Order: sequence, then structure tokens, then C-alpha cells
Amino acid sequence: MASHPPSKCCIVGVKHEGEAVGTVEKVGGYDAYITYPKDGSSKNAVIIFPDFMGYELINARLIADQLAANGYFTIIPDIWLGDNVPLNWNPSRQFNLGQWMGKHGPDTVMPIAEAAIKAMREDYGVEKLGGVGYCLGAKYVCRFLAEGKGLDVGFIAHPTAVTSEEVRGLGGPLAIAAAETDDLFPAPKRHETEAILKDMDVPYQISLYSDVDHGFAFKADLKDAKVRFATETAFLQAVNLFDHFVKAG
Repeated sequence: MASHPPSKCCIVGVKHEGEAVGTVEKVGGYDAYITYPKDGSSKNAVIIFPDFMGYELINARLIADQLAANGYFTIIPDIWLGDNVPLNWNPSRQFNLGQWMGKHGPDTVMPIAEAAIKAMREDYGVEKLGGVGYCLGAKYVCRFLAEGKGLDVGFIAHPTAVTSEEVRGLGGPLAIAAAETDDLFPAPKRHETEAILKDMDVPYQISLYSDVDHGFAFKADLKDAKVRFATETAFLQAVNLFDHFVKAG
């Protein structure tokens, strides 16, 4: 595998502050958070595959709104069907991550994601589409970045459960934001991923951020200046990627 399976570090973090400006609508028959750029255009777009907390967590919606502010029609499909993992779970809350994973594997998630991408293309007039994936969501960016699967370019942060085969199947540019301390995407896995990408004919970028651990791009403590720098820079990494391969592509 190019990254390890999920563990408890995937479901701890900090809830961010702010108010979302988008709306929840049906996209391809499933709930999704939708937010538009200032000009109302949906030509250039991004789909976000969130981590375990799902599309309802304010962190995900604020990221979507920030992408919209940078000119991208953005949606977050409800890939967990409302069954989001509680943030900062602990055993006393009687939540079993293994059981949850059994209910929300690719067989369940892929049809939801496929329906959202199809609707974005056909119903919203999206011409170029980038994908963002955090933690387990990175797996679906890689899958849909395969040739002809729907995405034109992908950005993933602290990936979880991505297989080597999924990396080898990429058909478009990929950028990766990696944490200095990450048991699920440690240095050996980063190097394995880099070795695969080096032999492929797709543009790629791997950026390593110091002073942060797994989840930093999605649910880090932004009161820490070093962490905030990494989180904000990783977001700009994604925007720069999309500006080159979505807007200009």
C-alpha cells in the first residue's frame, strides 16, 4: 500500500470556527454542500471528499467556501450518508471504527461519488474538475483521477488507505500535502509513493510540512502559529494546482 489503513489518529482534531455560506442540496440524488464563486460560474469546479467527519463538519464547509472564494464552484458530497464519525471519539462513546469502516467501504462510497461527478458535469455544466481528498477521502481522489473516471487533477492531504495500484492508475496531475509526523503516511510510504510517481507520465508534487501530524490540513489547531502556517500553505498548494490545471488547463 502507498499509505496505511485508518487508526484513531484519523478521528481526533479541532473543530474550526466560522459560518458557512453555501447550501445543502441534492446532487445526483444525494445530499451535498454546495458553494459558488462570486461570479456564480460552475465552469471550473472542485469536489471535496472529506475525512471521517464528513460534509457536515464546519471545517469541511469552510474549506469549500475558501475554494469558492478563489473562483471554484465547490461541492462536498455526503459520502458517509449522514453516518459521520464523531470528532475526538473515545471508547466511552461506544463507537467502533472497524464496524464503521465495514459499512462505508468503496462499494458504498463509489456510487455516491460517481453520481455527484456525473451531476456536476451534466447538470451544473462543469468543464474542468479538480478533486480534494483528506485522509480516507484521498482514496477516492486517486480512484477518480484514473483515466476517464471524472477528475482532471487531484490534491490529497495526509492520505489514508490509498493502495499502490490506485497511485499507478492516476491519469492526471496530483499534489500531496504530507505531515512530518504521520503513522499512516510515514517517510517509507512517502518514498514508495514518490518512486511510483517518478515512473509515471503525470505531473506530481509532494510537499512535506514540519511541526504537524496527521489531519493537519483539515482539523488542526489553528491557534498554533506553526500549525496554521502549514494548514494555510497546504490550502494554497491546492489552489495553485487548480489554477494551473483547472482554470488554465
